[in-house]
Amino acid sequence: MGRKILFVTTDQQRYDTLGCNGGTVARTPVVDALAAAGIRYERAVPQSVVCMPSRSTILTGQHPSTHGVWMNGVPLPASAPSVADVLHDAGYRTALIGKAHFEPFLDPFLRFPENALARSGVTPPGGTHRGFEYLEMATHTSVGPMHYAQWLMKEHPETVGMFYNVLDNALQVNADGGGESGAPQVKVNEIPREWYHTDWVADRTIAWLDSLDTDVDWFCWMSFPDPHHPWDPPQSEMGRIDWRDVPLPAGYPERADERESLLDDKPRHWRMWYDGELVSNYEAPAHWVPATMTAEQVREVNARNAVECELIDEALGRVLGAIESRGWTGDTDVIFTTDHGELQGDFGLLFKGPYHVDALMRLPLIWRPAPSATVTPSVVSQPVGLVDLAPTFCAIAGVAATDWMQGDALPVTTGAGDAVLTEWDSELFGVDVHVRTITRDQWVLSAYTRGTVHDGSEGELYDLSLDPLQRKNLWSDPARAALRDDLLAELWDKQPPPRVPRLQLEAPV
Repeated sequence: MGRKILFVTTDQQRYDTLGCNGGTVARTPVVDALAAAGIRYERAVPQSVVCMPSRSTILTGQHPSTHGVWMNGVPLPASAPSVADVLHDAGYRTALIGKAHFEPFLDPFLRFPENALARSGVTPPGGTHRGFEYLEMATHTSVGPMHYAQWLMKEHPETVGMFYNVLDNALQVNADGGGESGAPQVKVNEIPREWYHTDWVADRTIAWLDSLDTDVDWFCWMSFPDPHHPWDPPQSEMGRIDWRDVPLPAGYPERADERESLLDDKPRHWRMWYDGELVSNYEAPAHWVPATMTAEQVREVNARNAVECELIDEALGRVLGAIESRGWTGDTDVIFTTDHGELQGDFGLLFKGPYHVDALMRLPLIWRPAPSATVTPSVVSQPVGLVDLAPTFCAIAGVAATDWMQGDALPVTTGAGDAVLTEWDSELFGVDVHVRTITRDQWVLSAYTRGTVHDGSEGELYDLSLDPLQRKNLWSDPARAALRDDLLAELWDKQPPPRVPRLQLEAPV
């Protein structure tokens, strides 16, 4: 028997939503215990701050430029390399349960394999898909082709209409408000907790694990759709947290003039979005003006987000209990992370976009190695990337990383570290934004290339050690010019090779 791998992802979860990372709103004792027994990474950085490019990086071990999924709505080809293929070829049983999102969800004609698979079963017709022999998928709602939606329609049709409508009648991200504060993408959801997608993902994961022989090795990617918007957890669970008592985030300036002053110190698209003049990705409502958001709305969004994080933590606890009941705990590595963060009020904004600051760029990442591996618990402070996960899975399984993987296995102790790259490209509503970012030591530098919004001269530079909230942009500071130029040179020197030809945008989400 080798080491088994439970890989757990959430969607759009901030670093500071976990107790082990200093979070105070949500209670996350299960993940906190994994961190205490394993390795907690203080600066895990995504290679993209939106779902499809980031998830494709996790699967392929490649940067978005190379695997080709440059924005949401660009599908990853079924032939793309996959770490799950490597593990399956090495004898691992493989499953992906929950949110995949390597392909667009808006797919009425089932052009994409994952959407078609949800109508045909859980086992791919060819034996595996992207290296997974079992796929059972969910997203945030009760509509669409995913397995979870099909299950709800068959077993609990009365749930139709309980969830928030993520898209409006024009198939744009919905700006309608709800709850008690009227915050966008918030809704009172009367669904029973046991029918909600968080518990469903855990239930289906346990069922798959229970189907395996005791002596097999397995790789299970358990992927929770939350705490990504819409923020509509089961209303029965909202008594956990009174949103009126939730403190405002440290990154949320309550005075409008302070917010606007901070935004004016950054490249122009920050203030344009705040004022409702620009939307540069499919994940933010096209008809919502962030400047209209109130402190009460920030509190309610954070409370509902925290409830979703607590439900995930409890669901993970049930899965770990099932692993223990099979006698697998000693040989099971558990890795917990997310695909990207959420602004959640920082700078007076919600959702995500081409804004490479901690709210979106600093991710929770916990690795609890199998106890049989006798790895000493530690905290790793240097930057690491999601691109490093694929070679880490290979290292755990005892197989060689492939030459198409662009990261390195995660370190288990703090060391010198290396620079980590993040990229953004978006083309939407006649607007294109392009940014490349490098995180090195305590510095984050972002360079904007020419497009409809930027002329190629703008950028951002932050000293995380002195300015953890990233309020002071040092890009034009003469005292930092030499450092800026050094980081820029390294940024451009380390750009990954691009995919040729460029993949095409197919659908909005």
